[in-house]
Amino acid sequence: MARLELPEHDIVGIRAGNPGPFTLSGTNSWVVGRGSVWVVDPGPALDDHMAALWDHITRRGELGGIVLTHDHADHAEAARAVRAPYPNAPIAAARGEVDIELTDGQTIGPFEVMATPGHAADHLAYLAGTVAFTGDAVLGEGSVFVSPYPGSLAAYLDGLSRLKARHLSVLCPGHGPVVDDPQTKLQQYISHRLDRERRLLVALTNGKRTVDELLDEVWSDAPPQLRPAATVTLAAHLDKLDDEGRLPAGVERPTLRF
Repeated sequence: MARLELPEHDIVGIRAGNPGPFTLSGTNSWVVGRGSVWVVDPGPALDDHMAALWDHITRRGELGGIVLTHDHADHAEAARAVRAPYPNAPIAAARGEVDIELTDGQTIGPFEVMATPGHAADHLAYLAGTVAFTGDAVLGEGSVFVSPYPGSLAAYLDGLSRLKARHLSVLCPGHGPVVDDPQTKLQQYISHRLDRERRLLVALTNGKRTVDELLDEVWSDAPPQLRPAATVTLAAHLDKLDDEGRLPAGVERPTLRF
């Protein structure tokens, strides 16, 4: 089980043993502070992963609370089990069966809450000083899929810009390694998404209209196992172009079963 150490910030990351096409090397859970200890994304309900979290919590103090970046199971499934020995510790997130519902700009425990929708409508990032816990908004490696709900891609780009404006020192992502150069990573994420849009517009200008044609042209680098995720993101890009009046007539829209 991998451990990600940030001793200068009194943070340790525990990587769950759930690697896969969408979780990459596994889901990162973050243990923050001492005395009143907070956990960001307790992850999947794997016995060894939860045992590692409890070990780090008890070494540091007691659980002050749990915050979830979003409600996908690989980030949130273990929340109630991890909290069980500490019944007074709240679970907080933007939605779901939680003790505290969070919105943009709130503070909780050591964190400032920042809405970073896109990957999921309920997605939040948590800022502790110059450290940001970015969940699936920004990964340590690779890119994320953006869900096609109203305004998702525009909101995602706005969230990335807001993070970039904070001049952070480190990102603690939901998957992959710690990001030691947040400005570069965030600009890469913004540029990557805008480049996808540029390539999509070129494909549309060249007469591509079907989902398969657009995926073959614009997401040619996506391996077969990630084509469903690319289809989801294509839908979000098409929605954005439609909202902006830039989508040509006759474009096939994805039927999503992701």
